[in-house]
Amino acid sequence: MRRPPLPVLLGLGLLATGLTWCGRAAATTIYECTTADGRVIYQDTPCSAGQQQRTMQVADAPATPRPPTPPVPASAPEPAAPPPARAPSVPSAPLPLMYACVRATDGKTYLSDNGNPPPYQAPYGMLGAEQLPLSEVYGADRGAAGISAPEANRGRVSSGLVANNYVWVQDQCRELDEEETCQALQDAYDENEHKLDNAFKSQRPPLEKRAGQLQAQLVNCGD
Repeated sequence: MRRPPLPVLLGLGLLATGLTWCGRAAATTIYECTTADGRVIYQDTPCSAGQQQRTMQVADAPATPRPPTPPVPASAPEPAAPPPARAPSVPSAPLPLMYACVRATDGKTYLSDNGNPPPYQAPYGMLGAEQLPLSEVYGADRGAAGISAPEANRGRVSSGLVANNYVWVQDQCRELDEEETCQALQDAYDENEHKLDNAFKSQRPPLEKRAGQLQAQLVNCGD
């Protein structure tokens, strides 16, 4: 029987050695078949009838190791969000002294920063006395004065004459408490904002200045 070529034998020997060294490694059965004319054939299926057969175990090629999974780089921490921008603080200003005053001539109330308004002259008739048109007070049928000069009417004084003369009056005022002052400031601020919304550009500077003053005072009023 003809022996297999030397390279084949060396290859089989290396395979057998690898099988022994690997121990538990998987192996494949190789069939060595010798034909009737002496040729040697190696195959992985049993030999045909009439051929001499010899088997050997050849270790399977080791599985190609999977490349190591590269480590996932740690994600960089997200930058911290910048702190919200703080609204510019409004400077504080002390609450002003405010007064509620009653007008002497008609009894209407108004706000003032002066608790002692100066006196002023008003027709006496505006204070509740009977007031008549001057044509009737100084007419010819009313004492025949005919003129409004006081000297010409001495001895001819009437209620109508008194009512049409001017007298000195003064409005009465009281100081507002803190709550009333804050409400008055808020009303003034709202009114000023309404004017700003409807003002022309040239009209805005004094209104904007007034808005800043009122805001500074309202800081002391809390919510």
